[in-house]
Amino acid sequence: MTRHGTNSAQALRPSFHHAAWRWATPEAQIVLATRDLAAIIRFHRRVHGQSQAETGALLGYDKTYVSAIELGKRRLTDVAALRHIADRLALPPHVLGVTDPADTDFRAMVQFGQSTVRLAEIARQTGHASEAVTELWPLVARLEARARDGHTEREALRLLADARLGLGTALGNVLPEERLATAAHWTAKSLNVVSFLDDSTLTTTALRMHGNELRKAGLIGAAVNRLVCAASLAPNPKSRAAVLPLLARAAGALGNAPLFDRAIQEAKALLDAVDHTSLVNPVALHEIELRGLIGTGRASTAILRAEQKTPAPTMAVAPQWRVIELTTNGKVRLLGGDTRGATELLTQAVAQAQAQRLPHQLQRIIRAGGHALAEVSNAAAQALAQLRTEMAA
Repeated sequence: MTRHGTNSAQALRPSFHHAAWRWATPEAQIVLATRDLAAIIRFHRRVHGQSQAETGALLGYDKTYVSAIELGKRRLTDVAALRHIADRLALPPHVLGVTDPADTDFRAMVQFGQSTVRLAEIARQTGHASEAVTELWPLVARLEARARDGHTEREALRLLADARLGLGTALGNVLPEERLATAAHWTAKSLNVVSFLDDSTLTTTALRMHGNELRKAGLIGAAVNRLVCAASLAPNPKSRAAVLPLLARAAGALGNAPLFDRAIQEAKALLDAVDHTSLVNPVALHEIELRGLIGTGRASTAILRAEQKTPAPTMAVAPQWRVIELTTNGKVRLLGGDTRGATELLTQAVAQAQAQRLPHQLQRIIRAGGHALAEVSNAAAQALAQLRTEMAA
């Protein structure tokens, strides 16, 4: 699998470029670290394409005063004036050496927000995606409101990217298939932020998570595009290993056998080199391989693989993965003519998907059972209808 380099990232970079967000770039961080008002004003003018007169109008000063500041002929020490400039340039006051209660509130918000994102991910991984959505909605709304007001500190934008990714992924668990575009919408919005942060690990993560939500929403070609790019940009084996299972799954759904084979084989090869996660582990890769073999027209091979001993878990597998595994194995059993075994597995999957409120997985079960296992399909349809009613309320 070839690595495409930075051109792929640039091709995926969103067209939306809010100039104020340039405060979050690595270049801006170097300027802000100097605490030099002259350098900060020069950077602001360059990013916004402003003349000294235009920046002076923004600050309430004339052109000559701005020129004097930039040339070091005028040094501001007045706290009120520095706070005023920070406000007009959408900067936290501490950057200009001014302490402010709002700064304390901001830092508390960042710390609280980081904890919220971590706890929401734990909730999602333990089968409580609805609670994750409930926790992340207000955080995302608050961060977006701050960005709209022109406050675009790097820490806040990084948190906004993480929160949008978490929200989109959690929605991808709790929404039915016809509404999964909403989940992809939120992960896509993270890319608007990520493009400014110049962080290869975060970029890889955002492309990986967005690609997976695109696949679930049925946009398979776009999903493969994002995931191939994520794999090519991955800065280390750990990041690449996190992408490859999802790339294999998307390639299988697309029916691209060569890409699927390369991705799944490399993912297996990396198992011994990285720490196992809920996605990078033998159990998850076994399920992905079975589904990919079916998707690429090799059902007979999938049946043979399913008859072999299932890999032993190397870690606690997330509850939703158990549903995914049951559904895939039930489908393979049915393809192999084992109606009884398929019924048993898919019935378990219905019960667990209903308990975890996973409508998308219930829809998978309905398709897997089909007319051959009408009783199981009907049970899944009834459970799905109940979840729809609860969501509508």
